[in-house]
Amino acid sequence: MDKNTWIGFGLIAVIIIGFMKCSSSTQTSQPLTPEQQDSIQAVQKENARKRQLEYEQLLREDSIRKANIPAAEKAAMLKNTYGIFAEATQGEEQLIELQNEKIHVVLSSKGGVIKEAKLLEYKSGLDTVDQPIRLFGEGKTNLKGMEGFEQESSFGLRLQLPDEINSYKYVSTSALYFTPVEVDSNKVVFRLKAAGPDEAWLDFEYELSEDYMVYYRIKAHNLDDKLGSLVEDHQSETVIKRLVPANELRLEWSQLIPQHEKGRKFEERYSELQYRFEDGGTYALNANGKDDDQESDPLKWIAYKDQFFSTILIADSAVFTNSKFFSMPMAQKTGYVKAYATSTYIPFDAKGEKISAFRFYLGPNHYNTLKQYDGLNLKEIVPLGWKIVSWINKILVIPMFDLFMSWGLPIGLVIILMTLVIKLIILPFVFVSYKSSAKMRALRPQINEINEKYPDDKMRERQQATMELYRQAGVSPLSGCLPMLFQFPVLMAMFWFGQTAIEWRGKAFLWADDLSTYDAIIEFGTSIPLFGDHLSLFCLLMTIANFGYTYITMQSQNTDPNMKFMKYVMYAMPVMFLFIFNDYPAGLSFYYLVSLFITIFQTMIFRWTLNDQKMLAEMEANKKKRAGKPKSRFMQRLEEMQREQQRMARENAKKNMRR
Repeated sequence: MDKNTWIGFGLIAVIIIGFMKCSSSTQTSQPLTPEQQDSIQAVQKENARKRQLEYEQLLREDSIRKANIPAAEKAAMLKNTYGIFAEATQGEEQLIELQNEKIHVVLSSKGGVIKEAKLLEYKSGLDTVDQPIRLFGEGKTNLKGMEGFEQESSFGLRLQLPDEINSYKYVSTSALYFTPVEVDSNKVVFRLKAAGPDEAWLDFEYELSEDYMVYYRIKAHNLDDKLGSLVEDHQSETVIKRLVPANELRLEWSQLIPQHEKGRKFEERYSELQYRFEDGGTYALNANGKDDDQESDPLKWIAYKDQFFSTILIADSAVFTNSKFFSMPMAQKTGYVKAYATSTYIPFDAKGEKISAFRFYLGPNHYNTLKQYDGLNLKEIVPLGWKIVSWINKILVIPMFDLFMSWGLPIGLVIILMTLVIKLIILPFVFVSYKSSAKMRALRPQINEINEKYPDDKMRERQQATMELYRQAGVSPLSGCLPMLFQFPVLMAMFWFGQTAIEWRGKAFLWADDLSTYDAIIEFGTSIPLFGDHLSLFCLLMTIANFGYTYITMQSQNTDPNMKFMKYVMYAMPVMFLFIFNDYPAGLSFYYLVSLFITIFQTMIFRWTLNDQKMLAEMEANKKKRAGKPKSRFMQRLEEMQREQQRMARENAKKNMRR
């Protein structure tokens, strides 16, 4: 290289060195602005939060304990993340079983939780399983894309630890190992010890009752100076951070609901996340799709409900506040029906002077069983229909079923007796409706004469003549409709009871192994749109009986020739019922089958006792008595309405002609 090249390189080096020195002197000589300081602190806090989340994730997967890193570094990681509970991250899980005649629970020292719950009196409704109902169990789920549902059930409290950077940080009890300090035949106390010179701990106490309740109590000891958040005190010249003890804990609870019933359609429909407000009123998330909600008002209990069984967390000494809920249906291939999750806050006394008391209800959705727990209104989780329908179920259907079952009768005979009683109750309304229909049928020839006398262009005169005929004969067109309205709530009560009655579950009758689900006589192996993958025998028999009843009804009616289409509609109804009720419980289809046979028998008796010619003679006599008498107010109003409708129709016709 020549001399000019060397000079060029030298100048470039001098410029670079000079620029670096100027930049360094500028950075060191100028102090950071408050905005820059806040920005740096924000970055530090965010980095600390990310590190904490990473550490918690590592611990959940047992990666820290198994990681090939120096012991001192591992201890520092645990200390930085879990503070006074760092030692509780190491341990071996201990399982303790509690059992009475109704439920069996498995408690785990890891997290101090109920790990598994089974109902000993009930068996799974799936054909391939003959095991007690498992409300929830242990083990990982291996569900993809389901964050927070890595296990079938997760329950934990987030303990608030003071932190210099973020003022506080959370530690979940679900990742910590408790020590069983008291184990009895129906009681277990788990203790989470805190590191330090003084004795401090957190106790979880479980006590099994004689029924479906498990009492759950939370009690602290000397944790008022260890749990909470750091706040800055600006009253003095020097900023001092002081600890504000935690007075509430965040509870996080998630659970997957296993499929228990063969009829998955109804299990999905009646599986809901429900909760009750302290001042009354029960609310449920949408059962048909993914849903979430949040409530700031205090709640008394939270229910993870299946069709026939529930896990309910009840607040005894306090309430749940600032709650968030999540519910989502699960695909059939997963083996689960719903996924539920709750995040809520519970009151907490870090000193230990007060106990936070709760209860778990692990049992069936049986109305009378839930009714025993006065003041909790747990019975509200049992769907019994609209308000008036639910009252009929409560005061008539359920007591009647319990009475007949107490006699030791077979379930089929019980359903037959219930059908007879319901038919007797609504018999007066059915008779009035049939008699009104018979009168209309007897007047059909005279109505046809009116229709022939007044063609379609004289509709007003036709309607007036028809109404005058009804008035003179003493027949009201509404007399057949009102009785149907009165008996409708009674019929709907049995409809609702039949869909959700756990009393029918597992009860066999004839070829049906379980009256709470469908009785498939044929399995198609594939799902037919709008029908399903099977054919239910009781539903098929009900359809055939419905065809027979329709035929008898149509034969006894002198139908208007202009209404022939109604015949096809009437015969199409049984086919529609076959499609609708094919998936419904066999017990409900059997009830309708028996009801149809009784209805046919009633119709034959009514036809035998009510003679058309005799009724026609009575109506002709009524004509003579009513001749010359003024019309009733109802008839006058009806005619006024008809005249008003005709006037409006004429005006609309004139407007259309002008256009």
